[in-house]
Amino acid sequence: MAPQRRGAPKAPEGSGATERRRPSSTKSVRAPREVPRKWLRTAVPGACAVLAGLLLWGSLGGDGGITEVLAHRGEMLPGRFIEVPCSDDYDSHRRFEGCSPRKCGRGITDTVITRDEAQRIRSIAEKGLSLGGSDGGASILDLHSGALSVGKHFVNLYRYFGDKIQTVFSEEDFQLYRDVRQKVQLTIAQAFGISASSLYLTKPTFFSRINSTQAQTAHDEYWHAHVDKVTYGSFDYTSLLYLSDYLDDFGGGRFVFMEEGANKTVEPRAGRVSFFTSGSENLHRVEKVHWGTRYAVTIAFTCNPDHGIADPVFT
Repeated sequence: MAPQRRGAPKAPEGSGATERRRPSSTKSVRAPREVPRKWLRTAVPGACAVLAGLLLWGSLGGDGGITEVLAHRGEMLPGRFIEVPCSDDYDSHRRFEGCSPRKCGRGITDTVITRDEAQRIRSIAEKGLSLGGSDGGASILDLHSGALSVGKHFVNLYRYFGDKIQTVFSEEDFQLYRDVRQKVQLTIAQAFGISASSLYLTKPTFFSRINSTQAQTAHDEYWHAHVDKVTYGSFDYTSLLYLSDYLDDFGGGRFVFMEEGANKTVEPRAGRVSFFTSGSENLHRVEKVHWGTRYAVTIAFTCNPDHGIADPVFT
């Protein structure tokens, strides 16, 4: 039986300290068909738009202007948090007291997810993406909606591959995915001083695989600067779990917080979690990958239960 969905679970509460800073049956193999437009309008706009960005702020060009590295690849950070002033992006959305951002910032930790867990999570991405993959440099796998990059299009892997999915993934894979999500959720709650039970997983939450292959469609252009809260109104807190190592597995591909005259970067390492409030205070982009392959999983949270999604469940 293919994976099913159920109500979005909640994680336990916690609190933490802050370091302040100013500013059906298996189908025979055939060429993939483009998924129905209705499905594209609901499931795919999520995952691909975070990768592609919406040129709301435009590409700022090149990889210059970087003056500070927030997290070097060789560091083992128990936790680093930088508080920044909140933007007014949240004012145009319904607020949820005790959850909607009043305190904004960005954090990095290397002690929440182990490198072994990161390797096992990466294997889930590799297995799923082995069923397809973009013709360009950026591929996505969304276990929640089923969206999978195939060529220049997307398919719903649960519908397209049917019962074959049970030979690709396992219940252990999905349980690990849920466990990792819960750890990240608790970390965000602790850093921002909110109740973890007030956070709901939201879409798009997805795996990404990026390499140096030339972009074939706009969905492959992941490097444009963007704001998550502007792109997706449901986003309140964004996180990324890196599944490969900068300069060992790939070159380029650093995460860049865009700031006037002083960009800040995060160098990925397997098991590193980067998280931040989703408004304009954290305008960001990803550098182009020059060689190798960069794996990560984007995990997004909302304070609005109406926008919550279920964890994927394999039964």
